[in-house]
Amino acid sequence: MASEEQPNSLKPPPPAPAPPSLPHYPELIMAAIEALNDKNGSNKSSISKHIEGTYGTLPAAHSTLLSHHLNKMKASGQLVMVKNNYLKPDPNAPPRRGRGRPPKPKAALPTDTVVSPPRPRGRPPKARDPLAPAPPPKMTATSSSSGRKRGRPPKAAKASPAPPPVVEDGR
Repeated sequence: MASEEQPNSLKPPPPAPAPPSLPHYPELIMAAIEALNDKNGSNKSSISKHIEGTYGTLPAAHSTLLSHHLNKMKASGQLVMVKNNYLKPDPNAPPRRGRGRPPKPKAALPTDTVVSPPRPRGRPPKARDPLAPAPPPKMTATSSSSGRKRGRPPKAAKASPAPPPVVEDGR
């Protein structure tokens, strides 16, 4: 009785067909910019609309993923942003320079020269007499002379509470 199978028992539903796999977002973005082919570039919303129109079903986090990949591609130099529009970089443009003053070119040293290592940090050690005996080893500071611990002593607890004040009648 209890072992009989019911037609509506808890069977797992058949697996849903896998959604068609999308290309990676950088590929989607580059394809959208090429397809839109605007001389001033394409903004984020037009790129998003083109991707939605081309591929239909997109993940729920599409806008977040699109923003993330646009920023990543902009930082890596795959895209250039001009007036809130994304463009492909000009292949003939000179490479971007870093901030600040460029370092001075180092003078070439002759091949016979031996380079000494740089001086170490910190104060140099005192000169010692090679004939003097070795100093005795230092004693560890575990035992102190006064027998007290370091630091402020703990606050002493009150022995007993103070008696309440006596109120006398002034009559």
